[in-house]
Amino acid sequence: MIEKDKEKEKELGNPNPIKVGISIGDINGIGAEVIMKSLNDSRLLLDCTPIIYGSTKVFSHYKKILGELEFNYQSCRTAEEAQIRKVNVVNVWNEEVEYQLGQATETGGKYAFLALEQATQDLASGKIDVLVTAPISKEAMAKSGFKFPGHTEYLADLSGVDDALMLMVSGNLRVALVTSHIALKDVNTALTKEKILNKIKTFEASLKKDFGILKPKIAIFGLNPHAGENGKMGTEEQEIISPAINQAKGEDILAFGPYPADGFFGSNARSQFDGVLAMYHDQGLAAFKALAFEDGVNYTAGLPIVRTSPDHGTAFDIVGQNKASEQSMRNAIYVAMDVYRNRKFSKEVFANPLAISPKEKRRNNSDIE
Repeated sequence: MIEKDKEKEKELGNPNPIKVGISIGDINGIGAEVIMKSLNDSRLLLDCTPIIYGSTKVFSHYKKILGELEFNYQSCRTAEEAQIRKVNVVNVWNEEVEYQLGQATETGGKYAFLALEQATQDLASGKIDVLVTAPISKEAMAKSGFKFPGHTEYLADLSGVDDALMLMVSGNLRVALVTSHIALKDVNTALTKEKILNKIKTFEASLKKDFGILKPKIAIFGLNPHAGENGKMGTEEQEIISPAINQAKGEDILAFGPYPADGFFGSNARSQFDGVLAMYHDQGLAAFKALAFEDGVNYTAGLPIVRTSPDHGTAFDIVGQNKASEQSMRNAIYVAMDVYRNRKFSKEVFANPLAISPKEKRRNNSDIE
């Protein structure tokens, strides 16, 4: 009887699917296309209820442009109206908008921000469980008055977190960054022992809670070529990176390094670690995207909420040509759901531990004596 119930539940899907909020991103980019393609497989609806923040008019516009693409959805005014087993679109705006496909415009930034703002408000109030963000143009967002370098910094500010962790995920490959959206010339001054140590701690906590790894091993990159080669090519490794690693080890964190970044991903070294912490954006992401560009996911660790996104940008050069791959967006949805489940499981496992009985206390005290 139990087996039959399990089979029936499998066929019908989860009775309480995860509510996945999806912000539409830049309307002049590939956001709408990859959202439609990623949700085109109805099997996804067995485990989640997609709630897209944008406008049904945008999807109608792109359905006409892309031609053969099938995409069925229902329109709703609020997330509360969303129905399970269906794709839902919350109309954040109803007016007609002007499209300039493939261009970073103030209009594109404006509507991307409106969608993101509504989605984050609903996430904060529990109307959705997780957030997946389609790509935005940082240039367009700046033109519309957006004050942050990207999603990561915006969500960290809303969450009251000083420094969130940008983490790229593809299967067992996880690459995090100490510094993210800053100019290369500013990286050196931005790096401090305290900052690196905080990132190591945040990374370890995320690997435990969000990815279910009990005792994660983390590889730390150096900043300079050959990790400074004992001070011949820079002293940051000796002065700030190694001290941060040593302090992390003193706090029972399995942190190792600093490793030279150039040969790390090409060797077997990466298979020995659960995560890699790079010092700056391109040091970590150039290799990551070379290995996992089609299916990589950007995850913001260290926040009280769950947010993922595809690892690619707006791809202005292929907008409207039906060339965009949906794999990274689909994986972003799955990673968000996996992290949500892992957090829920972790919370249940460590909640309300059994109190030590008076008898057990007496036995422990006698052992000490």
